Amino acid sequence: MKKIILISLLIIAVFYVLKQFVYRPYAWKKAINSPEHKLQVGSFIFSKKRGSNGSQSMQNYYFAFKVIEINGDLVRLSVIRKLSDKNNLLQSDFSTTKEAYKNLKQNIQNLTITGILTEDLYKIDGATYTINDYLRSKYPDLKKSRYYYQDIPAAKKNTAVPTNPDDLIMYYDLVYSKEEIIKNGRLSPYTMTNRTKGEIDTGLSQDIDLIINE
Repeated sequence: MKKIILISLLIIAVFYVLKQFVYRPYAWKKAINSPEHKLQVGSFIFSKKRGSNGSQSMQNYYFAFKVIEINGDLVRLSVIRKLSDKNNLLQSDFSTTKEAYKNLKQNIQNLTITGILTEDLYKIDGATYTINDYLRSKYPDLKKSRYYYQDIPAAKKNTAVPTNPDDLIMYYDLVYSKEEIIKNGRLSPYTMTNRTKGEIDTGLSQDIDLIINE
């Protein structure tokens, strides 16, 4: 009986290894080269990771991103969120629940998701991240959907990497390696390992669930 159990466990382990290190990379490389799932500016990236919630328990965290810039190996992402209704800030508008994550994956190509310049989110005092008349006027598509992502001006995209250390810290916010995305299907962030340049930190990588294009 013990021998049968041991053999069964070995078979399961072999299948797991084959899935993780053979089939998954093959399936990813096939998908990333298709028009529907190719990495490009405008792509939607879905990713989830497991982490601590501050206690001893672990939980899944869900993320939906929009690719807003590709500059060499640097891929800049922006989190997709919802603007809250006036005087009704909801935590669910700022974080993606499992249900919202699933809904976004299934319907992302049919949703209106507006790119809003970061400076405009702070334009009206006391109304940060809430729908207001200014945003409705400047971004009419918000009348269709409160989903948005923070964008940066076109003049700031695909520019040279800053040399000032303080500027670099801001520059590498939500910037990931293009090579890691394409080759390994992982979001590996650029971080400041010293105050002179950014480096890829694979220790902070998280697996990509899916890439979808509009």
